[in-house]
Amino acid sequence: MPNKFSGFPAEGLSFFRQLKRNNNREWFQERKHIYDEKLRAPMEAMVEAINAELAKSAPDYVTEPKKAVYRIYRDTRFSKNKEPYKTHIAAIFTKRSLPRHQAGALYFHVSAEEIVVAGGVYMPDPPALLKLRNHLADHHAQLNALLKAKPARQLAGDLHGESLSRPPKGFPADHPAIDLLKKKQWYFDVNMPPQSATKPTFAKEIIKRFQAMLPVVEFLNAPLAAKKPAALEAGKNSPRMR
Repeated sequence: MPNKFSGFPAEGLSFFRQLKRNNNREWFQERKHIYDEKLRAPMEAMVEAINAELAKSAPDYVTEPKKAVYRIYRDTRFSKNKEPYKTHIAAIFTKRSLPRHQAGALYFHVSAEEIVVAGGVYMPDPPALLKLRNHLADHHAQLNALLKAKPARQLAGDLHGESLSRPPKGFPADHPAIDLLKKKQWYFDVNMPPQSATKPTFAKEIIKRFQAMLPVVEFLNAPLAAKKPAALEAGKNSPRMR
């Protein structure tokens, strides 16, 4: 793994603690250089370190730092919380050619309180949701086997996500995978202590968890990445398909 990343400086976590108490533009602008040096730069170096490992086992998830690292600015347009800045720094690794938030991805963020490592599908739109449920209905045994694998059990834990109170339309209530089919999201969500971010081994710890999550993320991406049959593609321009 490249030596450019050696852990987040302790000053970075301290910056987030202070930002939480002073979440306003004037305070942040005076200290933006601290954020850039102690958080943004180390995060970009860490993304490069993670990419070097993903390139070996999951090259389709390699994401350049500028696209992987989220902005610190919050979108407050539709939120009651008008604080302008996030108090964590995050990065996402999405499978190439799939939508950033609707498909299966790998994610982590660092704050002064915790580190969150996640993998799965978080915001599928209705067409993607239907594809995923059809895939789960037919292949739930495969998913259950992946969830029982030792790396997933030890490093990824349970599959999370909000669920419907009733079976989704078109799926029988007695389906053997009804609990999976009722979900609207399917993702892992693992916490680590914030002090882990300051250690030189932090990137390796994230990679270990990503690798444990990847088989399930790939399983979830399978129906979303599947191409339409050639006959259907060709029929798009025929009068009957318009």
